[in-house]
Amino acid sequence: MYAIIRTGGRQFRAEVGKTLDVERLPNAVDDTLELTDVLLVGDDDKTVIGTPLVEGAVVKATVVDQYRAKKVIVFKYRQRTKYRVKRGHRHYYTRLRIDAINA
Repeated sequence: MYAIIRTGGRQFRAEVGKTLDVERLPNAVDDTLELTDVLLVGDDDKTVIGTPLVEGAVVKATVVDQYRAKKVIVFKYRQRTKYRVKRGHRHYYTRLRIDAINA
């Protein structure tokens, strides 16, 4: 069984036992949470598509880790003008383990 969920403005395919890296959520490590933005629930023989959400469907997940990604360097350069700007950015992520999908 799998579900397509929406969190942080993106869509993810969630399966029981898998881990997902989503935009930072305000939960602590080892917290359990319920994701209610379920767009689709699929099984081997049956698929339920929401309009826009599947009624009563909930994906239960546990926060495994809060971390930051590798640094992305943004370097701006214009030739012959002595213009150089170097900036870095590290994005925040939350790692979720999918525990159950209730449809």
